[in-house]
Amino acid sequence: MLRRLYDWTIHLSGKRHAPWALGAVSFAESSFFPLPPDIVLIPMVLAQRQKAWVYATICTIASVIGGIFGYAIGYFLFDTVGSYILNLYGYQEAFQSFAARYNEFGVWIVLIAGITPFPYKVITIASGVTQLNFFVFMLASVVARGARFYAVAGLLWWFGEPIRAFIDRYFGLLTIVFMALLFGGFLAVRYLL
Repeated sequence: MLRRLYDWTIHLSGKRHAPWALGAVSFAESSFFPLPPDIVLIPMVLAQRQKAWVYATICTIASVIGGIFGYAIGYFLFDTVGSYILNLYGYQEAFQSFAARYNEFGVWIVLIAGITPFPYKVITIASGVTQLNFFVFMLASVVARGARFYAVAGLLWWFGEPIRAFIDRYFGLLTIVFMALLFGGFLAVRYLL
């Protein structure tokens, strides 16, 4: 199934609306969607290497805007729903301690999570819940997401056809590794936060 998605994305990358789809996936991943934009970015860059930097820019801008949406989800929904639940179970004081620790290291959390396969939506929502300084959040998001997407696009641009042949040849193995990293990110969220 993933192989068909990869082939389909390669085919559609030349279509007029492909950049919009890339932007939509990048936006959604930063706030609520479980799959990273790399699943769209990689095939699109491989199909049209000359547009690598344009695609990286689209991913970065859409991801940061999606991060703002994720921050807003955490900020506004926590006040209406989350706070009530914490008070109901007597966890308000424990949450305040968590928020203080999160904000103390917030810039590093956003930077590290923004570059790694860690589910970024968790960080954007948590940043809103803990009311991490919005300027710090934005700056760290731009740096981290830009570094990630430009690095991916740059590697694919640099290696070009040999990397495409490598991906085509080892697609099954690469899919397993990618899924393990994605699953590991979700496990890290569950047990570390």
